[in-house]
Amino acid sequence: MDEDIAIEAFAALAQSSRMAIFRLLVRAGPDGLQVSEIGRRLGILPSTLSGHLSVLKRAGLLKARRHRREIHYSANLEVVNALVGFLLADCCDGRLENCSQILSLLETG
Repeated sequence: MDEDIAIEAFAALAQSSRMAIFRLLVRAGPDGLQVSEIGRRLGILPSTLSGHLSVLKRAGLLKARRHRREIHYSANLEVVNALVGFLLADCCDGRLENCSQILSLLETG
């Protein structure tokens, strides 16, 4: 992953509502959630939610697809994986024994 793309993703996540939206959609998995369900679960007004979703989508962290009249958003798991890989690429200078806590988190989910 390019450093500029990673910085844009981190900037998009550097706000509490956007972080909550992102975490909710990561938990929801590939199917994602309807916009109305995201707003209901997080208590975010539609006009505010729209702006937050737009920022996260522009940063590549979310995918959107239309289903009838509703838009479904889901975490872009390929980008999430690339972002985690970017963060861990230089972890412990390649000495994985020093990264056991991180690796165990990734294994247990």
